[in-house]
Amino acid sequence: MPNMSLVKNEMPVQEPDVRNKNFKEVALGYTEEQAIDEAKRCLNCKNKPCSNGCPVQIDIPEFISKVAEGNFEEAYKVITRASSLPAVCGRVCPQETQCESKCVRGIKGEPVAIGRLERFVADWHNAQPESKVEKPDSNGHKAAVIGSGPSGLACAGDLAKKGYDVTVFEALHVAGGVLSYGIPEFRLPKTIVQKEIEGLKALGVKVETNTVVGKTVSVDELMKQEGFESVFIGSGAGLPRFMNIPGENLNGVYSANEFLTRINLMKAYKDGSSTPIKAGTKAVVVGGGNVAMDAARCAKRLGAEVYIVYRRTENELPARAEEVEHAKEEGIIFKFLTNPTEITSTENGWVKSVVCQQMELSEPDASGRAKPVPIPDAFIEIDADCVIMSIGTSPNPLIKSTTEGLETQKWGGIIADDNGLTSKEGVYAGGDAVTGAATVILAMGAGKTAAKAMDEYIKSKN
Repeated sequence: MPNMSLVKNEMPVQEPDVRNKNFKEVALGYTEEQAIDEAKRCLNCKNKPCSNGCPVQIDIPEFISKVAEGNFEEAYKVITRASSLPAVCGRVCPQETQCESKCVRGIKGEPVAIGRLERFVADWHNAQPESKVEKPDSNGHKAAVIGSGPSGLACAGDLAKKGYDVTVFEALHVAGGVLSYGIPEFRLPKTIVQKEIEGLKALGVKVETNTVVGKTVSVDELMKQEGFESVFIGSGAGLPRFMNIPGENLNGVYSANEFLTRINLMKAYKDGSSTPIKAGTKAVVVGGGNVAMDAARCAKRLGAEVYIVYRRTENELPARAEEVEHAKEEGIIFKFLTNPTEITSTENGWVKSVVCQQMELSEPDASGRAKPVPIPDAFIEIDADCVIMSIGTSPNPLIKSTTEGLETQKWGGIIADDNGLTSKEGVYAGGDAVTGAATVILAMGAGKTAAKAMDEYIKSKN
């Protein structure tokens, strides 16, 4: 019988006052019974509007129908035809603005919990005994991927499935890109990331860590000396931005990128860490995106009282509603219509406080959001000994500066067409390196698109 409930099955979670003191995963996942019950809410629409809202075009009604039947392995096979990272996407995709926003059930109630079901299927599969992965037959061609984040992994996976000899070059000592260094353990356990990467390795993908393309080897050397016939650049956007206000160079001021990398990749939150991090007793996080929520929630878990200051209102927050809700539940204090103008110092050069201008909203700006304007002579001062800047990132200029003929935008993004082709023959790019900071699933979609184009390019040359 179909389930005509107007509301989703609730996701079991750790209690807020328990989870804000540990780094274990917040959302606990559906049981088999919950998953089947939720799957029965799907109407199996013939025109599949939900799939049209998915950047990698998963056949969502088909996989959900398999879940409803209790055939979880078949559901997994349906998902992995289109996605190489289902356990990741089920956790961190903004489903509410993508697949679920198109769900017909959402017209008169809540949409089907597509993301939760994807996560359930992936977790169920990963809990089963390892099955032998059939490695595709080699087609005799080589392709290189720079960066092991979502776009790079998606591109590598699709090329490997077509029989290419694929090598992924990663600058850091651990593969995964932003999945490993950026997203906290409590949202995305790193064992899950590495499990997904091991699945790609089983398909034949080689991963070379500690390789900084642009320093260790150049793009031209990969193509002319190493024999790679096409290269995909998925190097992300890891260069932090700052506000250029007085006091940003004080001790205790971090970029969100550094703060999260030290926690997620270098495990600074563990007792006895060789790279400890000081979150202080009072931390101020500047920004309103998902990264700001991640940084604030990490600082809370490290024992700080945490404020998020954001220059617009809650309605304009770019972060996912779920992340904002979780942050509030965990005791994060939000200061809206508040914009830092100065960070004051103690006598010994540490952060003492953050001086903020009070703002009000006027007409929408170029982003389509209401523009914040200062209220004259309206300031507040927040005591703090730690400040985390989370106001965006841009692509690292290293690859651009060492690759002749590679054109970029003024702000640093690599210029690429709809298929990912750059200004340099045989070189493709996608994800945050092209668009600036965006979502995991959009980066994956770009990687998949580029893989198709690279395949066509290499075939046309041979």
